[in-house]
Amino acid sequence: MDKIDSDILRFLQQDNRITAAELGAAVGLSTSAANDRLRRLNASGAVLANRAIVAPAALGRTLLAFLFVDLEPRSDEAGFAAAMAAAPDVLEAHHITGPHNWLVKLRVADTAALQRFLASTLKPLAGVIRTETLIVLDTAKETSVLPTD
Repeated sequence: MDKIDSDILRFLQQDNRITAAELGAAVGLSTSAANDRLRRLNASGAVLANRAIVAPAALGRTLLAFLFVDLEPRSDEAGFAAAMAAAPDVLEAHHITGPHNWLVKLRVADTAALQRFLASTLKPLAGVIRTETLIVLDTAKETSVLPTD
């Protein structure tokens, strides 16, 4: 990956609807050369997805919570990961080091929806022995934009 690829990724992260012509002009390439670079970046896996970033409040999902999840020793980690991947309210699930096994990022409508998730989706899973829930009061920064330099 060279400087032009890095610049293209920076522009795409700012606005993935940018046209190949606009991108080419921004990085000093012809439209066709910019389009070729875009295809290569997508094919190489450098670009994982192109999607809109939706305001959670627009969908009524105003509660953001992080959950620490502890599993029994020798429990089915892959099964837990699959269950989290299949849960629509789960935005992220990370197998972590430290005193807990998993960190789960969850967006739901309210505390009642959080309670339903805990009671009907998370706690019934085999191997779950303990959870700790942190409710976010305010967010100073939330991004998926990666530095390209």
